Amino acid sequence: MYIIANGKIVTEEAIISGFAVVIEGEHIQAIIPEEEASKYPDAALVDANGGYISPGFIDIHSDYIETIVSPRPTSMMDLNISLREAEKILISHGITTMFHSLSFYREDVFTHKPMRYPKNAQRLVDAIEATHNELHLIRHRLHARFEIDNIDEVDRLVENIENDKVHLLSFMDHTPGQGQYRDLEVYRDTLKGYRELTDDEVNVIIKERQNSTFMTMEKIKQVADIAISKGIAVASHDDDNIKKLELVKSFGTTISEFPITLEVAKKAKELGLQTIAGAPNVLLGGSHSGNLSAAEAIKHDCVDILCSDYYPAALLHAIFELSEKYGNDLHRMFMMVTLNPAKAVRMDDELGSIKPGKKADILIIERMDDGYPMLTTTMVNGSVMTTTNYRVK
Repeated sequence: MYIIANGKIVTEEAIISGFAVVIEGEHIQAIIPEEEASKYPDAALVDANGGYISPGFIDIHSDYIETIVSPRPTSMMDLNISLREAEKILISHGITTMFHSLSFYREDVFTHKPMRYPKNAQRLVDAIEATHNELHLIRHRLHARFEIDNIDEVDRLVENIENDKVHLLSFMDHTPGQGQYRDLEVYRDTLKGYRELTDDEVNVIIKERQNSTFMTMEKIKQVADIAISKGIAVASHDDDNIKKLELVKSFGTTISEFPITLEVAKKAKELGLQTIAGAPNVLLGGSHSGNLSAAEAIKHDCVDILCSDYYPAALLHAIFELSEKYGNDLHRMFMMVTLNPAKAVRMDDELGSIKPGKKADILIIERMDDGYPMLTTTMVNGSVMTTTNYRVK
């Protein structure tokens, strides 16, 4: 049993002071006035030192694991080592539940990451599944990001869904001229940033990509229906117009990842979709692809969830920057990395908030002398996983 006291508790409704969190076993037992802590003489006291007592972060879109597994284009590290090492990094950033966003491409024209070859992606799917029956530091889940021209792998995707190996599904279309790459010059610059290509070579790639064979709308709907029947949330990706939003909504989609414009983000909210923006977008001051600014979208109340996308440290820093630099309510920012993503992936019955009966995934976040947010304690399932003492001079 633990009692966490002397901090500001981020509850579902507000950030409150003068209270303590009681943890017994894997669960939160109660939130009590601090003066009642003496009623629990056998509990170990955890001093929050005036910091924030937050639910653990739930990251539902991040391809960071691909970098850990394939640190170089020609290297593939052991998958179990990669997952274990990723755990240590993620937990140090407050991420206690990670939806590893594996990309299932027919062909990756950008990086040629070996992790994106079908046989290797499937190996990682299986490795993530195996963690559910092993000791581990955080919860590993699979977010299957499926490119709609990858028609040869549809049957394998369905098999993984039916075998309960997929926990979130999104359909992607990175065809140049629409979506994330509606500006062809951005697509050209991105390609050249990854590879040494002439203009003629880029033009050939663009033409080939635009002439690909894609899944039919009927097939996408069929796969989405299978996922929904298994209780899996379905997301769209890089929505760039209202017509596309209405189409994906008809498939049972409940999440819009990275809407391209403010108009589309607003319409997604109007249609009842939960919207996701990248936390790195906040730290960079805008989209690296020249699309919607996350801070601008949050200002207009049309983003529900922040994800780390490719930079796990961004979640912690983005919520404070959004509050202090852009004037957003800090409690609302915390919800974007805790309760809101839990609701989006249907885990909020157990995770996402500090509430009696829920799993005790809890963070203590203190501020250094210069205001820098520092994660000093991480708990998962009621166990202290990490502690950090930043007071060494």
